[in-house]
Amino acid sequence: MNQPIIDTSPKVSDEVRKTTCYMCACRCGINVHMKDGKVAYIEGNRDHPVNKGVLCAKGSAGIMQVNAPSRLRAPLRRVGPRGSGQFQEISWAEALDTASDWLTRIRKTDPSKLAFFTGRDQSQSFTSFWAQAFGTPNYAAHGGFCSVNMATAGIYTMGGAFWEFGQPDWDRTKLFVLFGVAEDHDSNPIKIGIGKLKARGARIVGVNPIRSGYNAVADDWLGITPGTDGLLILSLVHCLMAAGRIDLDYLARYTNAPLLIDDATGLILRDPDDRPLVIDRATGALVPFDQMGVRPDLNAHHPGHRTVLQLMAERYLQPEYAPEAVAERCGIPALRIRALADEIARVAFDQAITLDRPWTDFRGEKHDRMLGRPVAFHAMRGISAHSNGFQTCRALHVLQILIGSVEVPGGFRFKPPYPKPVEAHPVPHCKSQPDHPLDGPHLGFVRGPEHLALREDGSPARIDKAFTWENPMSAHGLMHMVISNAHAGDPYRIDTLFLYMANMSWNSSMNTRGVIEMLTDLDENGDYVIPRIIYSDAYSSEMVAYADLILPDTTYLERHDCISLLDRPICEAGAAADAIRWPVIQPDRDVRGFQTVLIELANLMELPGFVRKDGSAIYRDYADYIVNHQRKPGIGPLSGYRGNGDQTGRGAPNADQLDRYIRNGGFHVTHIPGNAEFYKPWNVAYQEWAVGMGFYDKPMPYLFQLYVEPMRKFQRAAEGHGERQPPDHLRDQLRRVMEPLPIWYPPFEDGNVDPKEYPLHALTQRPMAMYHSWGTQNAWLRQIHGQNPLYVSHKVWQQHGFAEGDWARVSSVHGAITVPVALHGGLNPDTVWTWNAIGKRKGAWALSEDAPEATKGFLLNHLIHELQPARGDGLRWSNSDPITGQAAWFDLRVKIERVEPQTECDPHFDAIASPVGRGPKYLIWKVGQ
Repeated sequence: MNQPIIDTSPKVSDEVRKTTCYMCACRCGINVHMKDGKVAYIEGNRDHPVNKGVLCAKGSAGIMQVNAPSRLRAPLRRVGPRGSGQFQEISWAEALDTASDWLTRIRKTDPSKLAFFTGRDQSQSFTSFWAQAFGTPNYAAHGGFCSVNMATAGIYTMGGAFWEFGQPDWDRTKLFVLFGVAEDHDSNPIKIGIGKLKARGARIVGVNPIRSGYNAVADDWLGITPGTDGLLILSLVHCLMAAGRIDLDYLARYTNAPLLIDDATGLILRDPDDRPLVIDRATGALVPFDQMGVRPDLNAHHPGHRTVLQLMAERYLQPEYAPEAVAERCGIPALRIRALADEIARVAFDQAITLDRPWTDFRGEKHDRMLGRPVAFHAMRGISAHSNGFQTCRALHVLQILIGSVEVPGGFRFKPPYPKPVEAHPVPHCKSQPDHPLDGPHLGFVRGPEHLALREDGSPARIDKAFTWENPMSAHGLMHMVISNAHAGDPYRIDTLFLYMANMSWNSSMNTRGVIEMLTDLDENGDYVIPRIIYSDAYSSEMVAYADLILPDTTYLERHDCISLLDRPICEAGAAADAIRWPVIQPDRDVRGFQTVLIELANLMELPGFVRKDGSAIYRDYADYIVNHQRKPGIGPLSGYRGNGDQTGRGAPNADQLDRYIRNGGFHVTHIPGNAEFYKPWNVAYQEWAVGMGFYDKPMPYLFQLYVEPMRKFQRAAEGHGERQPPDHLRDQLRRVMEPLPIWYPPFEDGNVDPKEYPLHALTQRPMAMYHSWGTQNAWLRQIHGQNPLYVSHKVWQQHGFAEGDWARVSSVHGAITVPVALHGGLNPDTVWTWNAIGKRKGAWALSEDAPEATKGFLLNHLIHELQPARGDGLRWSNSDPITGQAAWFDLRVKIERVEPQTECDPHFDAIASPVGRGPKYLIWKVGQ
């Protein structure tokens, strides 16, 4: 028979260009296959340390981002009212002149009149450097509404946290416990890791109100009541301490558990050189904690003092933390809580592992092996985005430490450049003066009230009120409060709001309709209350319509980017790694990379650090900055191929550096020596390696902080001690929440609304195939998630008589939405949830007005306010964690009622005009012949 001739192996490409993905924050390595100079196909790079060739739907769909009809095409100046979407295309010269004119006038008079905030970008070490040079105190990125509780709690407790700070020891872990983890963060490495665990028969336990993704493949699932994770964790601590199943040797050697706390002040006993003191178990003498040969006594007795471990036992062995006391509130039976505690103890202690690797600790003691506790934890936004999130995250870090499973074989391992103690980080700076740079970095870690960002009169120095008595330890700022504070003129008015990749008029704001009104509100003179808005994005998002000047960004395959050890690195626990993006294709539009635009603006304004004394530019563009910028001598954005190309970590700039990265696949990796891979905070070999890499200037061994003394200092201020005093209305809150040992308190919204009227918790999750808002305009990814129902439990489904195809009205104290509902079998019975950022505003993203995302997609944001419900005290409190200011997205309480099916979700918003128009019905293009 005659068979047709079919080419079963068609030529995929004529060239492969290796770079870094930008479809989520994983930053995987990708091979971009090119045909005739165009992108034909994207696959994972098998040599890359992050994903090892694995690529998710988002990464593969990156080709649709660089061909998206929603891409902005040229700089734009608003010509109609804000929100109308009426713009005029202008040249880059006019756009830069306009922006530099606005900004220069601010800088010469009052730099604090600029609020510069960036969303989900990955160049924060650079944007913060720019903002510091400009001189405004008002800079931060998106962390304040993402996961600052997790990161900050981790830094203060143990020098790092999950995800970018560390990872489980996937090759040795025998029990993996996840708290509040959705599928959008670090998805490919976690999928690879879970695959390893499953192959070895290790156990996985998921603690989450929603069973999806990772929790769906867990061996056991605990459908916890939202906001009670901290209570569950402290109950586990209770069980472990009551059973004596804690690692006493680890606690004595490597934590502040044996430190002596003054009963009168709550402060740590120190010597004249400010070194914490312990009682040596062998001699009974009072000695510095780090003295050679010392054996700290966990049960020491010293007049008027108790050890940290004694304080912990006194608190956590109380019956209020017993499983039987917390079970009903957590929604988990007491027997299951005890079973989890037993399993953690059994694996940690009865299945302990050892590695025959000699190492030397910071006290000079030599060890002939490394002891491992093969229990690893992982957590993310689910436990972080609550008003009690900081203390909950602290509790989880303390739980890990109590069983000795941090930075040991089988447990949680830090990724370079972490671990870093609080002392290795800057404190926040806020001194702003005309025509000068800021006096230091904007963000950092306070050690006490003396580091708050306050003006001389005690008022907040920052527009978001970060680092104030309202939220003293707000290490990432409060991006969700910028617009409402600026609109209210509280603490002061601003002139220009400058945003990058921050969709603040839609899915990145609480109180979406209210924020839109704030952005368009006029004062008594008919001028906008927020006078000027500059916005940069690659796409025609909802926020574009509300800006006065648009600086169009490139897509990620058209620009240089730097995934830096100075910023948000891609390291693995056993290696330091960084990476670049580079223009594998050239833009076909009149757009420029935002980082290069900032350099062009800095050069026009002659900002310090960007121009020489004669006014000439130090950097041509961002690529030039990546290669030649030095944060300190020998330390730059990239750690690889420095000096003559053979130096790593420290070394002079190398003009060939970017080309070397490109030839190596877009990344550089250097492995930690075997004897330095574990016990990093205390291991002399690691500390010396870290100094050579430039992470520290000198070794910085430190103790894990079960008891966080800076928190006690804020408590003492609230009690009336010290020169800096909080306002009276905040004293009670500070005394209550700034406990130096982890506590649990109910989420604030639980206490501010009637639980009988609003009996349900409402949550959002990001699906694995979407990331923030830009994925839902992607033609491939839209086929996976084109709309989003509200998922309800069997209990709610039956109570309200729901059937397939039904709709519901969902109400909070702030507002109401009308949406389709669907039954979800793996759900806490008193919880409803939906996917986040699927819903789109009509007219945005080049989507048609009848697109499912605009008609059957919705946001829970309409139900959430940036302020808590009124308490009756005449004040309106931020809907945030009172310690860090993290947005409490997941405290939302709602009620639900069945309604007749609708044709569209409510609320409705008028379609906004788009500067890019509408995309074609079908995206069709041909690459190659």
